Amino acid sequence: MRKHLMVFVVAALGAAVGFSASLYIVGQESRPVFFEYNQAPVSKVSWGGDLDSRPDFVSASITATPAVVHIKSVYAKSSQDDPFGGFFGNMPGLQPQSSGSGVIISPDGYIATNNHVVKQAESVEVILEDKRSFSAKVVGTDPTTDLALLKIDADQLPYLSFGNSDEVQVGEWVLAVGNPFNLTSTVTAGIVSAKGRSLNILNEEFAIESFLQTDAAVNPGNSGGALINTQGQLVGINTAIASETGSYAGYSFAIPANIVRKVMQDLQEFGQVQRGIIGVSIRNINSEFAESEGLKTLNGAYVTGTIAGGAAREAGIKEGDVIVRVNKTPVRSSADLQGTIGTYRPGEVVEVELMRGEEKITLPVTLRDREGKTTLGSKSSGVANPKTNVSVETVLTLSGAVLQPLSEQDKLRTGLDKGVKLARISQGRFKSAGIPEGFVVTRANKRYVESPADLASVMNQRDGSVMLEGITSDGAQKSFLIEGN
Repeated sequence: MRKHLMVFVVAALGAAVGFSASLYIVGQESRPVFFEYNQAPVSKVSWGGDLDSRPDFVSASITATPAVVHIKSVYAKSSQDDPFGGFFGNMPGLQPQSSGSGVIISPDGYIATNNHVVKQAESVEVILEDKRSFSAKVVGTDPTTDLALLKIDADQLPYLSFGNSDEVQVGEWVLAVGNPFNLTSTVTAGIVSAKGRSLNILNEEFAIESFLQTDAAVNPGNSGGALINTQGQLVGINTAIASETGSYAGYSFAIPANIVRKVMQDLQEFGQVQRGIIGVSIRNINSEFAESEGLKTLNGAYVTGTIAGGAAREAGIKEGDVIVRVNKTPVRSSADLQGTIGTYRPGEVVEVELMRGEEKITLPVTLRDREGKTTLGSKSSGVANPKTNVSVETVLTLSGAVLQPLSEQDKLRTGLDKGVKLARISQGRFKSAGIPEGFVVTRANKRYVESPADLASVMNQRDGSVMLEGITSDGAQKSFLIEGN
């Protein structure tokens, strides 16, 4: 990240603190109308000297503002009376609150917002543009995209339909609608200045970052609000800004609508996201790398490795391939590939076009989930994906191993982006299995492993033996069986 670039989540502003606080970061079920989006291409707006040719911001604003809501999240009391460290003096009994925005995406009260707007909230209040207030239920969350789905008990609500964010063009006019600094129903205008931005602000497993970048003014409180085109269609959810001060400094970032639509549908239908995974480690291509590897293109996602048993390897994708298209969507960068694959579910087949040397190849790839399965999960109740409470230290001490996340050097050596390194092995079950020190675990009992907690969770929940797959320090792909107790 550039020296002076700091990324702030355009988030929760304390209701009690006015302008001061921002969060730094960076039977059959009916299918609601909002799960269908307008397939018509986004219009290309030309603004010349003719006043009649200018984009119609008024009509778009009239469509959008009633469908954008103000969200207030209330949290459990902190151990101190003043949650802001004394800045506002001692305020006994105050419950911490934060403020953000949301978008109504169906007439029966489903609302899209950012996960960080409602994360760990004790209660969530939704205030409509007509000033009606509702208590909201958190249907589900997806930290990997920083999205959440809320539901209020209301009907015949104004809502926004989804546009196709793949059709959005750089230079196209867009409007940001939200509640910055508690100033409700605020509309700002700008253009799409870039697509497929990855900011590395989501510290989550399988995080997907492929933001739309705009110069529409966005500030704390805009998080979860709408980014719309001049036709009044939702093309993104405003999420972050690049700033040195915490306030708008020229660039803002939104989650593309195609990702939002897919996540919202999954959360409504299953209570958790059904994410297809291609099973590759990738990197971007620059001129120096292209020259060193003899590549004929600077666009695409370069495959540095594939995961054993993963979708890519099973389909025949190899290290050194450059993925340039998924179905009809061009892939110009790693972020493009992540964002596009993130719109598909396990079991779906995508056509992957790649360059292998000078040869262009198209392969059908059946996507899998993070456990290597091609089936969809069942509907869960409550907020999705609670993490199992396991003691990593206890599990691994009994097994005789010291585990570490992959360092940058490990990633370069192995060609892997995720995995867990067995840095030191003493007497115990790992030693008895013949596993060498430096072994990088990529899967345990066919589940992908990205952190020590992932491996500990598999071992803690095991029924008998555990099969570990991965790469040795000399680059060999091997499997080891750890016998049960």
